[in-house]
Amino acid sequence: MGDEDVIRRRLLIDGDGTGDDRRLNVLLKTLIKWCNTDDSPEDSKVTHDRMLAQLAQCEFAVTKSQLGTEMMAAELQNYENLSTILENGIEIAKNNIEKSKIDLAQAKTVRKNRIEYDVMAKVINEQPDRKETLERLSTLKSDLSSLEATKQQLESRLALRKKQFHVLVTSIHQLQALLDEPDDMESISADDIDVDMKETSES
Repeated sequence: MGDEDVIRRRLLIDGDGTGDDRRLNVLLKTLIKWCNTDDSPEDSKVTHDRMLAQLAQCEFAVTKSQLGTEMMAAELQNYENLSTILENGIEIAKNNIEKSKIDLAQAKTVRKNRIEYDVMAKVINEQPDRKETLERLSTLKSDLSSLEATKQQLESRLALRKKQFHVLVTSIHQLQALLDEPDDMESISADDIDVDMKETSES
């Protein structure tokens, strides 16, 4: 048996270092000595009582070790439960963080839309309302109609002035031609001029 095996067995027997292996060895030696000796009943009873006391100590150590093992198992189970609770809490926290990120993105979008809405509302409020715009449009249409009528009147007057100017220029040319002609044609040309001027005025 190697040193490692000896150490492993001693740890199994006396894992907590309370001297259980020594008690068992003393009990074994006492039992062997008690079996191989011929003591008197009084000495034999004393040895028997001592062995019972040692055995009770060993049983107490075993009971204590079992209780410690059960307690450690319960603590281990408790730690596992706590670990499960913590893992669930971490998972819930991760989900809450992801949801908070989504809510934050939505809140940023809503805030951006509200800012754009406020800007557009300000621009719209600076513009005249529909009723005022329609009234102004109606006024502009009336002014446009009036200007169109005035334009037509002016164009008619201009056309008349053009005709009159044309008659005047024609008369001037005829008079110039009359001045350039001999005297015997004067009476005929004057009559022609009067006729032409009448026709032009009538047209």
